[in-house]
Amino acid sequence: MNIDTLLLFAVLAFGFQSRKAWEQRKRITLLGRYLRNFQIEGLMETLTQGYLRAMGEADLERRRGIWHIMAQHEHTLERQLQQLVQEVGAADAGDWRASTLPVHLPLSLQLLPSASFDLRSLLRVHAQGVASAIGNGLGLTERDRAFRLSAELLLLQHSCHWFCRSKTVASARMLARHQTHYVQLLAAVAPATRTAYLRALGTGQGS
Repeated sequence: MNIDTLLLFAVLAFGFQSRKAWEQRKRITLLGRYLRNFQIEGLMETLTQGYLRAMGEADLERRRGIWHIMAQHEHTLERQLQQLVQEVGAADAGDWRASTLPVHLPLSLQLLPSASFDLRSLLRVHAQGVASAIGNGLGLTERDRAFRLSAELLLLQHSCHWFCRSKTVASARMLARHQTHYVQLLAAVAPATRTAYLRALGTGQGS
């Protein structure tokens, strides 16, 4: 392999990485511009940590107090998610698409438009899943409801990371931070959420 060939490969690799980084920054900036108007991320963290405290609290009165406080945060989060869905729903559809491939490749949306999803559709699914878990129409126990709602929130977080970076990165973060595999997470959300979520992604995205 001569120096000209090596130089060509170097230029192509640089262009590939530059385009990939540019597309990633664009997605991150777009989502961040909407999320900064809300406290969604902070509320999600507060709830997941609060549930753990409540389930680990031996004193009944203290446990009830934690559940009561968490209920207030839940309804705030529910309202903010619904508002977020409304705001992104009015945005340009093309800006909210991301690749369903394991990694985001430059120009993949243009070359493989069918292998993509619309984050706005996923956000609607997640908002409905969260609202249903909070409403607890199935009459789950506090522990089971907290487990279900935690799963709904983590899947929402996974979708945002997938949009910004890739499915591979999102799943790795989920495993590292919460010791939960993507497939386990899908199994833990409500069946209605799982069905709507896979439909929004497209066939074969559950593995």
